[in-house]
Amino acid sequence: MMKTMAVEELQVLKEKNPLLAIDAIVQRHNADPGSAIPILQDIQNTFGYVAPEVLQRVSELSGILESELYSIVTFYSQFRMEPIGENLIQVCHGTACHLAGAERVSEAIMHETGAKDGGTSPDGKFTLEKVACLGCCSLAPVITVNEETYGRVAPNEVGKVLKEINGQTEDKKAGCKGGCHHE
Repeated sequence: MMKTMAVEELQVLKEKNPLLAIDAIVQRHNADPGSAIPILQDIQNTFGYVAPEVLQRVSELSGILESELYSIVTFYSQFRMEPIGENLIQVCHGTACHLAGAERVSEAIMHETGAKDGGTSPDGKFTLEKVACLGCCSLAPVITVNEETYGRVAPNEVGKVLKEINGQTEDKKAGCKGGCHHE
């Protein structure tokens, strides 16, 4: 039963008892050799990050050394050890975006949000990440906000994009479905 547990079921289990969700994830992978990365990916997908205290539990259940798990989480940039903000902003710093001004876009986002690269804004609304390439070179410079792509972003447009995102976030909190308007 646990091996086929869907992502939605894991989310429900996470809300009821986070430790049971971790147990289910480890059981899903049956502690197969080489299962460390898939286990950690599932934990991050379920919780949004891999908390340091989770590594001990995974180690106890899987037999994978805690030091090995820690080295994987800290080596691969796909893993986070801290929760992210309400909105994840990724700024592409690939060659095309770099040449088109990605650094200035990142600086504008840091100025607008107060989030440093790899960090979260003091209000918890935005997490900023510089990434190597988002695969949209013809739209450089490119950012994604919560997986939505914004192309040809100029530094002076960052405030407008963030205001739009803030409005969408407030709409979601209020339960609006496209009919809400903000001033």
